[in-house]
Amino acid sequence: MRVYNFCAGPAALPQSVLTEAQRELLSWKGKGMSVMEMSHRGHDFVAIAAAAEADLRDLLGVPANYRVLFLQGGASLQFAQVPMNLLRGKAKADYVLTGMWSAKAAAEARKYAEVHVVASDEAHGYRTVPAFDTWNLSTDAAYVHYTPNETIHGVQFNYIPEVDAPLVGDFSSCLLSEPLDISRFGLIYAGAQKNIGPAGIVVVIVREDLLGHTLAGTPSMLDYKLAADQGSMVNTPPTFSWYLSGLVFKWLKNQGGLPAMAAINQRKAAKLYAQIDSSGGFYQSPVSKTYRSLMNVPFTLMNPDLDAVFLKDAEAQGLVNLAGHRSVGGMRASLYNAVPEEAVDALVSYMQDFMKRMG
Repeated sequence: MRVYNFCAGPAALPQSVLTEAQRELLSWKGKGMSVMEMSHRGHDFVAIAAAAEADLRDLLGVPANYRVLFLQGGASLQFAQVPMNLLRGKAKADYVLTGMWSAKAAAEARKYAEVHVVASDEAHGYRTVPAFDTWNLSTDAAYVHYTPNETIHGVQFNYIPEVDAPLVGDFSSCLLSEPLDISRFGLIYAGAQKNIGPAGIVVVIVREDLLGHTLAGTPSMLDYKLAADQGSMVNTPPTFSWYLSGLVFKWLKNQGGLPAMAAINQRKAAKLYAQIDSSGGFYQSPVSKTYRSLMNVPFTLMNPDLDAVFLKDAEAQGLVNLAGHRSVGGMRASLYNAVPEEAVDALVSYMQDFMKRMG
């Protein structure tokens, strides 16, 4: 029996995708070998990779003047790879801090650029998005970096910032959860292990005019232009992660695409937040209601002494990976695309029952 998995990543994958991968594990399309055993430069895998890119472009409506890259190193390597590629002779980059991941991105970028923090909610424990009219944007920044959804703190932007410099977004925990206007960005990136596929691959979508301007000394493996010119195959890519991501893209299209997923995700989040808000304080959300995440819902119990009991009893009912990140504690339910609505219904029912028993 499969559990309801609320893990923040590596996260739940659609069961039908896992079933298809299982069916093809020993012999992909009757070829007598697994995708994991294929040459990445052979006709079959090249076709798998091309189909994955085409489906992702279709889902997101990626404009023709953007390149789609499937790279390694996860989103964390992008914290360095972005400034290495996007400074383009400038010294400064603007960063908005709304949680641990945007703070980590800024810290890494400081190795390569003058990082100017244009807005930060660190002083308040990352509970909201600083009002845009308070942002202190630079006039000479190479780019502006922000994290639309903070996986740990559960803070999510409800708008795309309008800035003059190329906008860079770390969409690791919200890409493919709803429609997105790619043309508003210079570059976006997303680690796979949330809504895309298994860990081991990161998607980068970058506007073509930003390619070819790497810092001196940038390793060839970290040059976006080289990756674009060689179809993301400068070396052997993580072929199985790429293949599984492609299956997820097809699954998303079969669900009705991103508008359909957005409607489902809004329903799921609304149910869980409604339970938290109606509990009379037994459960509490630390995030400003205006900027609550649809993907990652942190919450606390009125009595922290009940945390361990809550988690143990939840696991006994097949509700797993609900512990909050070690840096903030409490609880966190991640509601990615592959988490079915019935999982949220089961969680809400359990929370109601737990409150009756312990309240």
